[in-house]
Amino acid sequence: MENEELPQYMRIAVSVAVRIADGQLAEGEKLSGRSKLSSEYQVSPETIRKSVQLLRDMQVVTVKEQSGVYVRSAENAKRYLQMVGEKNELRQKKQRLRALLAQQEAVARQVTELCGSILDDSVQPEQAAEQLKTFSCRVPQDWPDAGKTLGSLHFWQATGATVVAIARADALTVSPGPYAELRSEDRILFVGDQEAREAVARFFSKTETT
Repeated sequence: MENEELPQYMRIAVSVAVRIADGQLAEGEKLSGRSKLSSEYQVSPETIRKSVQLLRDMQVVTVKEQSGVYVRSAENAKRYLQMVGEKNELRQKKQRLRALLAQQEAVARQVTELCGSILDDSVQPEQAAEQLKTFSCRVPQDWPDAGKTLGSLHFWQATGATVVAIARADALTVSPGPYAELRSEDRILFVGDQEAREAVARFFSKTETT
């Protein structure tokens, strides 16, 4: 369980909950005093107080005045750990989504730069917009040439289209070279004119371009 991004008091609460869930601390057993826990985790007593309060709110421990902190429920400790794990997983998915969106923006910038670099100076902006556009298509599931590289397929020579990105599952390859493989279900982003778009459609047989 990845807990590095959690606040310190929550990491300590998770640590104690793990010990309870694993049976290292039995139900009804008294935890070490807050001063001892503070020394054990090398944090302030206030941090331990917040950790204990969190575990109390989750009904993992019971706090008895003038007596101390006692383990209340191993089952609740497991539920708490599951909840923390689900939140961590959601946080990681959000981070991955932000990274993919950033990559997507980078691809868009590179497409714009690429279009500008391959246009002839004599072509007017209005003509350029008509001539070069960005398209995408998906490699068919049963495509017989799946697994071959762009270079070995002579993709550019066959279609006149320039591949600027290949999306596979949750991975995005920007500016793939001639050794990049095309696999079934890949989504490719390419730049070209209408003729190149039609050539790509023929290249993949029944692939539908967008």
